[in-house]
Amino acid sequence: MSHQDSDGTTDGPTAEPPPALDLTQLRTFLAVHRAGSFTGAARLLGLSQPTVTAQIRALEARLGRELFERRARGVLASPYADDLAAQVAAPLDALAAVADRGGPDGAGPAEPVHLAGPAELLCTRALPALAPLVERGVRLRISTGLSDELLDGLRAGRHDLAVATSRPRGRTLLATPLGDEEFVLVAASAWAARIGPDRVRTEGPAALRGVPLVTYAEDLPIARRYWRHVFGLRLSCRAAVVVPDLRGVLATVAAGGGFSVLPRYLCQDELADGRLVALLEPADPPINTAYLVQRPGPAGNPHIALVRAELLRAARHW
Repeated sequence: MSHQDSDGTTDGPTAEPPPALDLTQLRTFLAVHRAGSFTGAARLLGLSQPTVTAQIRALEARLGRELFERRARGVLASPYADDLAAQVAAPLDALAAVADRGGPDGAGPAEPVHLAGPAELLCTRALPALAPLVERGVRLRISTGLSDELLDGLRAGRHDLAVATSRPRGRTLLATPLGDEEFVLVAASAWAARIGPDRVRTEGPAALRGVPLVTYAEDLPIARRYWRHVFGLRLSCRAAVVVPDLRGVLATVAAGGGFSVLPRYLCQDELADGRLVALLEPADPPINTAYLVQRPGPAGNPHIALVRAELLRAARHW
């Protein structure tokens, strides 16, 4: 189409505006970006995986850009996709919140999301990741405890989501790997100096004879696993201090209370600034996988899917 000015001159063809983006495709894109896979996004949206794939391909064709790099386990978002997600997340979440309430004058916000898990992981990783959702109207209720009792509560309907340190048995719960935690043998710098450099590597557990053990349970679950995996031995000593919270174990050890085995994510700052010393760096350290668990089937509260997707997205950077 051309345009003729009043003086009789004619401009060239007027550029057509770019086509508007499809909200359904953007919603699917955001779900894939948050879940890190087409399969996860399909589950969150209640769609088939081919439908999700088709919508993403259509959006990529419309934008003229590849949004995700397909990998053996999920997808990797491109920098353009990260920028697009940052632009559309808040508007789409706000629109979804209005739709969930039945309109601006609806009955009120969605019910709280009941999230359960280990206190340390929730407080240091999960809750900081979920904080932006609170500003968007998501309400949270947090329960802490050991995995077995929390999974029982999930089955009984007391929780919506649970972070478990072991995969639940049976098919009554849906478990998705959230991330791996590495265990490290640590002591305060003063104890490390008394023990001596490399003694644990050369002498094994004998180098720790006389050093107090700090743990979070009488049966020494983390330390026993470390001993079995790294040294091939059964741990037989008794704990000097038992604190039912790994953050308390960390504080006690950092203050000179003895040695312990801790998840690296929990003590990485203390290791970096020298308050703690890794007494051994085995080539094959013990690794434990955390799982995000929920009951199968669609959830009545749409914010459950939002919290789940955000945890899976954030866990890729933990």
